[in-house]
Amino acid sequence: MQIKVFGQHFGIHKVWLLITLTVFIILSKLGYWQLQRATEKTMQISQLEQLQQQGAINWQQLALLTPAAADGVLFAGSGHWLAPYIWLLDNRIVAGKVGYDVIIPVQNSETNWVLLVNLGWVAAGDNRALLPELAIPAEFQLQGLIRSKVGSFRLGANTESEGWPQRIQQPELTEMAAQLPLKSFLLLLYQQDNSPFLPHYQAVVMPPEKHHGYAFQWFMLAIAVLAVALAAARRSGRENEQK
Repeated sequence: MQIKVFGQHFGIHKVWLLITLTVFIILSKLGYWQLQRATEKTMQISQLEQLQQQGAINWQQLALLTPAAADGVLFAGSGHWLAPYIWLLDNRIVAGKVGYDVIIPVQNSETNWVLLVNLGWVAAGDNRALLPELAIPAEFQLQGLIRSKVGSFRLGANTESEGWPQRIQQPELTEMAAQLPLKSFLLLLYQQDNSPFLPHYQAVVMPPEKHHGYAFQWFMLAIAVLAVALAAARRSGRENEQK
């Protein structure tokens, strides 16, 4: 099929036209998706900053909040480790090394409320069959960020070991709380200081600027595909015109 635009002849093949438009639309949608993600991250950062400006809440204040309302608030309070419960969150990579995040339940002596706490990272040994030896203090001064949505998609069973410590693939709060003898908040505190392990949690892993960069790349790829297709069609049109 031949068309003439602004005095230029273009040879259009219907199949290649369909493929080009499909690829162009997909790349453009990926670009717009990255822009949406950037907007969501900007809103998330703004909400976290607003919550953290209010200061840390205590055990009594935490008990008054729903999990959704508690998400993103700062928390500070004392408690003791509810032994022997320890979960080792598998496949955590810090500085290029594989290890575990150590999660324990901490109980407040005055109220008996329990909060699940991520104490941070510990390196894994060379032998996967052997879990790391952990020295966990009996008492804690908790200080960190509360999150209510911490799990993600997984395949297979969550628990890989019996007894304690228990190796898990995802921190499924309802499942973990059900294993405890006392009722626990369905929340996870990421300890920031005063931990025997390495805190490394980041509330926003990829900043909005990176999403803008990826969006720019997708849009440039979409334009490049269109430009290549137009150049090929122009060349085909010239060849047909010369025949």
